[in-house]
Amino acid sequence: MNPYVNEVLEHLKKKYSWEEEFLQAATEVLESLSLVMEREPRYKKHRILERMTEPERVIMFRVPWQDDKGEVHVNSGYRVEFNSAIGPYKGGLRFHPSVNLGILKFLGFEQIFKNSLTGLPIGGGKGGSDFDPKGKSDNEVMRFCQSFMSELFRHIGQNTDVPAGDIGVGGREIGFMFGQYKKLRNVFEGVLTGKGLKWGGSLIRPEATGYGAVYFAEEMLKTRNESFQGKTVLVSGSGNVAQYAVEKINSLGGKVISLSDSTGSIIDENGIDQEKWEYVMDLKNVQRGRIKEYADKFGAKYFEGKRPWGLAKAEIALPCATQNEINLDEAKALVENGCYCVSEGANMPTEPQAVEYMLEKKVLFGPGKAANAGGVATSGLEMSQNSMRLAWTREEVDEKLHNIMINIHKSCKEAMDQYGTPDNYVNGANIAGFKKIADAMIEQGLV
Repeated sequence: MNPYVNEVLEHLKKKYSWEEEFLQAATEVLESLSLVMEREPRYKKHRILERMTEPERVIMFRVPWQDDKGEVHVNSGYRVEFNSAIGPYKGGLRFHPSVNLGILKFLGFEQIFKNSLTGLPIGGGKGGSDFDPKGKSDNEVMRFCQSFMSELFRHIGQNTDVPAGDIGVGGREIGFMFGQYKKLRNVFEGVLTGKGLKWGGSLIRPEATGYGAVYFAEEMLKTRNESFQGKTVLVSGSGNVAQYAVEKINSLGGKVISLSDSTGSIIDENGIDQEKWEYVMDLKNVQRGRIKEYADKFGAKYFEGKRPWGLAKAEIALPCATQNEINLDEAKALVENGCYCVSEGANMPTEPQAVEYMLEKKVLFGPGKAANAGGVATSGLEMSQNSMRLAWTREEVDEKLHNIMINIHKSCKEAMDQYGTPDNYVNGANIAGFKKIADAMIEQGLV
């Protein structure tokens, strides 16, 4: 490891020892950047790594709200505005009991590089709350969202910080927050993405992260003259990203045999076809049910408390649930079962040792900051449509998304080849994302 990189990492570990996810993300990125620091000492001169690993701003606030029984609850709210060197802060809001500052710093840090890779003028940020929307009525969610936005509105805007959705924040939550922002600021502007189609949203936005992860996998497969046609695919999760990954894989001739949620996984050797996919959409988006109900209805195998990896043979895997869902043993099981392509639909779903193992085994491994950039890319396209006061067709947005994912793959490939690590998309994504931001930071002075 480059001495400068090691120095910065040791400092971060001492300063933020309790922020495990952030340290994991920083270590993965900075280790890749050792290759750059050896060749280009100007980045050390300007202390770019220290500046890039510290958020420009962290906002923390309380969120009081009242449930349907009139009882008062208080949650924590956060917004980490990490880097604005190439554009306004851009990144999702996550509502989940696991949310804390360390997780949001990890997500915001990853977002810097992901947004850079899209080629769009957007910086990196992330936010959210430890509020859990599950089991809450629409009115309770509305009251929480209005209280949350009553503080956040001071710190965001279409040219400052443009939040989006994430885990626990879908169209319903975006709508409630946008309405409160509009009321407080007395402006109608593209301040949130993932909006409803009738009031500024973009076609393909719900599908974008899942579609994008499939498009990136498709580009990786092309480097070995392969495609999805006739391949068996494992997908984890059953939310937005997983749902649309399944749809796109089916359209490309692949066969998805798994889905999962926090209770367990299903394996359907017959494949999740259109009829079954429509059932999953209703089960998860309308009924808010559990994936076990799929197994009960279609006679699939259900594995309580387990993730899909290692439960069946497959050539391709798309982890689309949450962070650190593939450990070293599961990575070994994937490889033993014939998997040679992994495209991360979730943020950092693979543990570091598992990533190293798959790279050693020459698995085509698409890291989340590249493979799942389709969501934020289409959010950027939504911002463009809002600024121009127009709406593109479904086909136009999908074509732009597809081209962005092709270009992300191209940028990663060029960077990893330039720095002598062919087939290492982790290095390629980190280096390509970093250089654009670092150069902008140097040109803008010490700020």
